[in-house]
Amino acid sequence: MPDTQPDHSLRAGAFVRQPNGYRAFIPAELPPAPPIDLHADLSQLLSKADQGLGRLDGVAAILPNPDLFVAMYIKQEAVLSSQIEGTQSTLQDILALEGGVHHAGQPTDLGDIVNYIAAMNFGIKRLEDLPLSSRLIREIHEKLLANSRGQHQDPGNFRRTQNWIGPAGAGLAGAAFVPPPPHELDRALGNLETFLNQRDVMPPLVQIGLAHGQFETIHPFLDGNGRVGRLLITLFLCERKILKRPLLYLSVYLKRYRTEYYERLMAIRTHGDWEGWLRFFLRGVAEVSESAAATAKQIVDLRESTRQQLTNASSAKAAYRALDLIFEKPIITVETVRTGLNCSFNPANKIVKLFESLGLLVELTGQRRNRCYQFDHYLRLFTNHAAD
Repeated sequence: MPDTQPDHSLRAGAFVRQPNGYRAFIPAELPPAPPIDLHADLSQLLSKADQGLGRLDGVAAILPNPDLFVAMYIKQEAVLSSQIEGTQSTLQDILALEGGVHHAGQPTDLGDIVNYIAAMNFGIKRLEDLPLSSRLIREIHEKLLANSRGQHQDPGNFRRTQNWIGPAGAGLAGAAFVPPPPHELDRALGNLETFLNQRDVMPPLVQIGLAHGQFETIHPFLDGNGRVGRLLITLFLCERKILKRPLLYLSVYLKRYRTEYYERLMAIRTHGDWEGWLRFFLRGVAEVSESAAATAKQIVDLRESTRQQLTNASSAKAAYRALDLIFEKPIITVETVRTGLNCSFNPANKIVKLFESLGLLVELTGQRRNRCYQFDHYLRLFTNHAAD
């Protein structure tokens, strides 16, 4: 009996031999043809993902100081997205840097995370004036690579030479995947920009899932493609008002299932399997939305319980201000508190000692001088999810 299943092998594009002998992938335009099959399990996953994002957006309204806590979500996403690309710095490293804690063993790649945070904040602000576009993507890329390890990889410009994905030193001949050559980028990126700005053509989560997969296939930069592609997911959700604030740290899921992440992207190119990628993507959105919403509720509970602990403090007003400070900078020194409260050393030191006695701060160094402290309960709300 003849096989009646459709052949989707060319659905996402085709590998085309180039004049130099290597085969590069030339992507087909979005949306895919034949269209995405949203029946059965894919439809159910889409519903769960939509519900999860709705709950996540809803709990943001109960956060006592949303911008303060959103900053931690952005830092978490920055760390995890950068770690997917091999960065070794952790959330504790970036928080220590922000808290004024410096030591000789700090990772040398912290700048990658600092830049990711800056690129995310820049992109959210820039959306007020500019739609998701090639121009915005280039501007975000420039922020991402500025004064970092990728600063020599032409920040802010689409590549003018061929790149490839594969083991270090493999070259084009041993590449696992070769994206489209430079002369194909204008067409591919023009179609992607048009697709990103289409409205009411398909469910938004399906749209950004397809766009992310296409962006990673185009690989338009010499460096930073993965991080920019993941930034686009959050920017799209914020632009469409699906999330009022960037609370989704999807990279925790993509890092945990990194091998499948790359395999699903490759299956789009080799088999046209957009549906398989979307199942993986939507499952991640649903899971991480639930986790991030639970974290928000735990933040509210923690803030309330810690404020209760400070009710009878002799200097409760200053202690409340210091509490907001350690939510903002969960790794601190006495000097951080002194500067944050604009007070002298002794009152700052007294508050730190109070917080330590209540179990709010844990001293990290074991030293008598140059001590630093961590708001352990708060930090664990984020690091426990990342370690699952």
